[in-house]
Amino acid sequence: MLLLACGALSRELLALQRLGGWNDIAIECLPALLHNTPEEIPEAVRAKLEEVKDSYDEIFVAYADCGTGGRLDTVLDKYGIKRLPGAHCYEFFAGAERFAEIHEAEIGTFYLTDFMVRQFDSIVIHGLGLDRHPELRSVYFENYRRVVYLAQTDSPELTAKARKCAERLGLEFETCFTGLDPIHQALPVETTRSETLED
Repeated sequence: MLLLACGALSRELLALQRLGGWNDIAIECLPALLHNTPEEIPEAVRAKLEEVKDSYDEIFVAYADCGTGGRLDTVLDKYGIKRLPGAHCYEFFAGAERFAEIHEAEIGTFYLTDFMVRQFDSIVIHGLGLDRHPELRSVYFENYRRVVYLAQTDSPELTAKARKCAERLGLEFETCFTGLDPIHQALPVETTRSETLED
């Protein structure tokens, strides 16, 4: 079996592979920066599927819709391949029910994951051009009220970095520990040990 995944999930998937003894499951990741250009995700997935489709008995795509507007599903339907549920990684990291509660409590929420905290400068600051035009912060985040850090890792250091990210955006900060269990439950594989991701 192959898990074809977003690079932003590589650390979590490799941790689950190690913890669960997935000896017969391979993991390949596409570049995480495709998140900045979601219109390119379907074609990148299609090209990789064409490359590897004859090498595995089963393939599962570890992407949500991720801003493709259903175009990723159109690609996957042609191959009879399933993906992670939901619209984005925030939903399967938190679990659908928990995410809905967080979102309904404050629609103006900007979400961070472990990956986004670590790559905040490249994804948010540089990716949105805030390093060159800091005045755009108030434009981009005008309708946001808070940052919610969906933490896969119980790490004071990462939490402190996430809080600093919220401060840089001028938003309130909350943290919500998710661990690895929600993403594990969304995958069509089993682990044999409890999931704890250490920083």
